[in-house]
Amino acid sequence: MNYSKIGSLIAALRKEKGLTQKELAEQMHLSDRTISKWERGQGCPDVSLLPELSALLGINIEDILVGELITNDFVGGNMKKSNYFVCPSCYNIVLSTGNAAISCCGRKLEACVPTKAPVEEKLDVSQVDGEWFISSDHPMNKDHYISFIAFATGDQVHIIKQYPEWALQTRLPMRKHGTLLWYCTQHGLFYQLL
Repeated sequence: MNYSKIGSLIAALRKEKGLTQKELAEQMHLSDRTISKWERGQGCPDVSLLPELSALLGINIEDILVGELITNDFVGGNMKKSNYFVCPSCYNIVLSTGNAAISCCGRKLEACVPTKAPVEEKLDVSQVDGEWFISSDHPMNKDHYISFIAFATGDQVHIIKQYPEWALQTRLPMRKHGTLLWYCTQHGLFYQLL
């Protein structure tokens, strides 16, 4: 570990939050000399202090220990290229338009890789009153269901949350070409082009 990098990062984030060394120390029930020591690279926070420091500075513990924040490159705004993250415990959905470090329920999540839906897995899509009517006879029980449906165009994503034991029937505004995506709790993320 590079104590100087860690200290510089702590100092920068502390200042970004508008805190003095004394204010940060008071919130952590430490002396301001301890904070000063860290920031000068003369020491490092004890492992037991990292969760609290992480919360106060709004940074992951891993980033504190690395001593730097890695920023993402700007990737543009094409929503069709968004990344979908789904928590395997609570099925929380997180959408990212670029690279992101996402965690939920104590787990680091990886972006789901969409698979082109085989014919037997495709959702039924028809046009009704100027909207897409989407339905499926997919099992919708607590152990196996579609947790969300999304329709992505170049500039928008429309997400509809689905729930177990509800029939899968929904409507989406009809737009030009786009990608229909859905997440099956047993088989992952699928897509089909509309």
